[in-house]
Amino acid sequence: MTAKNSLVQAPPFEVDRALKKLGADLRTARLRRNLTVDATAAKIGTGRRAILDAEKGKVSTQVGVYAGLLWAYGLIDRLGDAADPRFDEEGQRLALIQDRVHARSPKGLDNDF
Repeated sequence: MTAKNSLVQAPPFEVDRALKKLGADLRTARLRRNLTVDATAAKIGTGRRAILDAEKGKVSTQVGVYAGLLWAYGLIDRLGDAADPRFDEEGQRLALIQDRVHARSPKGLDNDF
């Protein structure tokens, strides 16, 4: 028996809204390129149901399907910037505040000369 994923059952509002917008934007991109669902599915190597689910913004759709659609429409570069540290303003502020310590200390080194 598989465990229930609470993210799929009840995603946070912001996640749900972002995926629905992404799905709608992907549908618009497909239609502007005059591609059918079947042609798009064949291009990325998946079934039409996966395309339709992605265009609805379903949380359970695999991230690979979303990435494949972005690739098919020539928009894949934007995915690479999604979590780019250069654009993470909060992370940059936190890094300035905190004194970072190495995660591990070297073992077995003796600095006595």
